[in-house]
Amino acid sequence: MIVLGLILAIIGYFASIQILWVLGIILVVVGAVLALLGSTGRAIGGRKHWY
Repeated sequence: MIVLGLILAIIGYFASIQILWVLGIILVVVGAVLALLGSTGRAIGGRKHWY
């Protein structure tokens, strides 16, 4: 999710498409939060591991 967010943010920035830029930043933040919670061992959405 972090990689997809970075790709969308870069494309949105260079193509001057505001919605891609915003979606990319949101995906990066959500991905970072999920990665942080997952690394601490907390269950996310009822699952301890995401494959």
